[in-house]
Amino acid sequence: MHSVFQKPKFLSPLLWVLLLWCGFVLPSGAQVLPIEQENSITTNWLVYKSGTNELVPYVEGANTENHALHQWLQIIPDNTFPVSFVAPKGLCLFLNNQLIFVANATEVYKLNLAPYARNIKPKQGKYLLTVWHPNQQPVVNSFKNVEVLQQGEVKQAGDSTFVVRAREYVNLNAFIIFTLLLGLLYGALKSNYPADFSSLYNINSFMRVSSLQEGFLSKPISSWSSILFVLVFSLSLALLIAAIHTEVMHIRLLNQFIPASASGISSKVILYTVLIFLFILLKYLFLKTMSFIFGLEEVVHLQYREFLRTILFLGIFLPVVVLFYLAFNASMPQIILIISNLAVAFMLIITIVRVFATVNTKVSVLNLHLFSYLCATEVIPLAIILKLIVFNF
Repeated sequence: MHSVFQKPKFLSPLLWVLLLWCGFVLPSGAQVLPIEQENSITTNWLVYKSGTNELVPYVEGANTENHALHQWLQIIPDNTFPVSFVAPKGLCLFLNNQLIFVANATEVYKLNLAPYARNIKPKQGKYLLTVWHPNQQPVVNSFKNVEVLQQGEVKQAGDSTFVVRAREYVNLNAFIIFTLLLGLLYGALKSNYPADFSSLYNINSFMRVSSLQEGFLSKPISSWSSILFVLVFSLSLALLIAAIHTEVMHIRLLNQFIPASASGISSKVILYTVLIFLFILLKYLFLKTMSFIFGLEEVVHLQYREFLRTILFLGIFLPVVVLFYLAFNASMPQIILIISNLAVAFMLIITIVRVFATVNTKVSVLNLHLFSYLCATEVIPLAIILKLIVFNF
């Protein structure tokens, strides 16, 4: 019995065209990567589920009580397996529960895992890499594969055998959102508190000592407007510091106390905002305590007002530096990093210079007693802050 429908003659050529199109076009758009790669470290970290011996996927920002993170690796001992990572002092690496590395100092390390695998028996053809720190959860975002120079490539004398892979660019969405938020907040402050905004960000007022008696500066941190101005400044400086620390990819000194780099960029910005805001508020109590010790209570109000006025005035330019970071970070990261660090350093140094100059109008800073007080309350904290933010890198 024959079908009433005739088979189209062009069906076979059409099928061949479709197959060829699938073979050439689809792989270029959606390549399937191998699930397991030999001699390659990934971002698939694991943690032990509480109360069990079961390894579950590690979620960044969660499971903060775990001081050990794990990853299954396929290692061919005859091939090199170099990795680079940032390790705080005391960080340990284990391969199948055998210690292979201990960080003696907070540094950037390069380690070839292949030689260690030769003396360790694999488990079902795999090795379990464990990163452990006794005091904090390890920051594993810095673990990267390192490419080996191929034979035949020219190597300069003194160059390392390993070269770090192409630079990974930071996701800037969070920075863009926070920068837009800063613009909205400054606009809202100008609309709702025009008198305070004008007195604070007017260049003529900024150059006059008498303007310290105007607006909320006469009684700093005593009104909602002053608190909001300080909060917006804290967000501006926090955003720039987060950009600096994200570019460097780790905070060598601060990471030993606050492992914030394990969180997302948004968490960093919020954390730094809170720390800066508390620092500004607590600085007044610090000045009151130190002035009582030195017997210089009469200069506290003048000193704190000048400090607050200067950082708030200079802080309005920080979003401009963040915009430079967003625009040029991909093309010239080292230059942008230097500019960002210098912006923070200049803001802090100018603030201290103006505090000295303003206090000098009331009492001469050539007085050794007053000079010692200003060094204790301004210069030494400045040196610590610069060490943490700028000169640590």
